[in-house]
Amino acid sequence: MPSYGKINNSLNNQSYKISPKQKNIKFIPKDFKVPQKDLLIFFRQLAVIIQSGVPLAQGIELLSENTKNEKFACLQLQIASRLSAGEELSICLRKYPKVFSSMTVGLIQAGEAGGILDKVLDRIATLIEEQSKIKSQIQGALIYPVIILVLALTVSLALLIFIVPKFDEMFKSMNAELPGLTKFMLKLSGIVTSPQSLLISITFIVFIYYLFNRYYQSKSGRFKIDSLTLKIPLFGPLLLRSEVASMCDTLSTLLDSGIPLVEAIERCISASANERVKRCLSSAIQSVREGQELSVSINSYNVFPKLVTSMLKIGEETGKLSFMAENLATFYKRELENAVSSLTKAMEPMIIIVVAGIVGTIVVALYLPMFKMITVMG
Repeated sequence: MPSYGKINNSLNNQSYKISPKQKNIKFIPKDFKVPQKDLLIFFRQLAVIIQSGVPLAQGIELLSENTKNEKFACLQLQIASRLSAGEELSICLRKYPKVFSSMTVGLIQAGEAGGILDKVLDRIATLIEEQSKIKSQIQGALIYPVIILVLALTVSLALLIFIVPKFDEMFKSMNAELPGLTKFMLKLSGIVTSPQSLLISITFIVFIYYLFNRYYQSKSGRFKIDSLTLKIPLFGPLLLRSEVASMCDTLSTLLDSGIPLVEAIERCISASANERVKRCLSSAIQSVREGQELSVSINSYNVFPKLVTSMLKIGEETGKLSFMAENLATFYKRELENAVSSLTKAMEPMIIIVVAGIVGTIVVALYLPMFKMITVMG
């Protein structure tokens, strides 16, 4: 393996000094995290630096001078110092597991062994960019219902707290017989405006959140909840598409870099966020080790769409597994974009319907007694 820290003699004696300002920066390497955007820029620029013939340690020092994140800049100087002492880049990065994933380290290690580090670094940047894009698309799709819910609750609470009590006083002064819907709305307003009810509601919500969090942290609970999320109408298929796109993209990148299939699947497991998908891939690893094809192994767990298993099977039979995985990633990323766009457009009128329905129900409940009185007087 090449040693990128000892490319020339002048670099061997070079010491990367940390500025007085950076000396005051405190962070624990094992717990320190870096935003994906900063990592994307780091790997993209590092690939260009290597292609330009600049020694790796010196190049990382140059990158640290232009990094706005001071902690990350300090970390880069530490890496440059290790490189100048003769360590491999993959070994240096392995010391910061929260910053550089095992998949990233594995790719860099393969790049060092094959002498294609610049290409691997550029591919890592592309992979981070694609995964960030998928994540933002999913977040954008999921945040829309949350906005609808918050908007509906805000309007409802505003009416129940400020408007309904005024009508309640008016109805009491009239001694009129109220319809069932109006009585329900007045009672609901009384509950919402009661301090005791507010305290009970907050306590209940915190208690439910605590129980859910405890259950989700357990292996069985996480597996059951993650399995259910994949079955939620509209959003389940969306999440599954994102998992498939991410997995295929990662698998293609790893295989193209010369990493063995079993190790590549292991890296895909660490990159996945769904416990059901992780268990499927874990089961596939054991089957692949026993001589089965990957397509057969993942098909037995009934998680991935038939298209995925069929395309992977063709890739294995033709010896072009990485090529098929890349095509699948492209296909499902396009499908994800279309699904998010369609879902966003479909939910725009739903906002109007939901809010209008809530406001309309409250307004009708308040004006029903008046309509009744007008009818009687008429």
